[in-house]
Amino acid sequence: MEIIARPVGMVQANCYILKEGSNGIVVDPGGDAEIILSIIKEHNLDINAILLTHAHFDHIGALEQIRQKTNAPVYLHQAEHEWLSDPNLNGSYKLIGQSIVAAPAEFSVVEGGLTIGEFSMQVYHTPGHSPGSVSYIFPEQQLVISGDVLFQKGIGRTDLPGGDIDVLEHSIREKLYQLPEKYQVLSGHGPITTIQAEKVGNPFFQA
Repeated sequence: MEIIARPVGMVQANCYILKEGSNGIVVDPGGDAEIILSIIKEHNLDINAILLTHAHFDHIGALEQIRQKTNAPVYLHQAEHEWLSDPNLNGSYKLIGQSIVAAPAEFSVVEGGLTIGEFSMQVYHTPGHSPGSVSYIFPEQQLVISGDVLFQKGIGRTDLPGGDIDVLEHSIREKLYQLPEKYQVLSGHGPITTIQAEKVGNPFFQA
């Protein structure tokens, strides 16, 4: 599996395009739809799904454009299905003064195994930054797409609707930090890190 990463949107959230042969998955299309669509076209990908780690505005800004162009279904945790249509919940109205909305997700993700076409992964429910935050784990590739739960030397903010620092700490310590240390962490913002690096050097939560 090949992974193409692009920071998109006004706050440069990481969008990940997963590629397996001619099949693809888009994770967190936060903005700049034309950039995402150009990558899809360049690699001649059939997009099987759009996965959301959570439904804050900076991760869904280009969702409708990508969905309409690809006809791919959207996967999101049930706790945030209403956020797609509510600019107060997804933060767009408060933080950028715009109303970013999208149609409902076609599927709910739950903790456990998930297979979409050629792609197999594990889903961890990792709330704290938001109630429906999830992390997508790819054991074969030894990596986790963590959304805004864990960053290089950082953690997700908890001052937005549904945020809870104690819940976030539990998600990081009891779930992400239980992954093998060599796993790469592909975060919602910033560079790639590893579980080992964060367990040792994260100034917020060390193992």
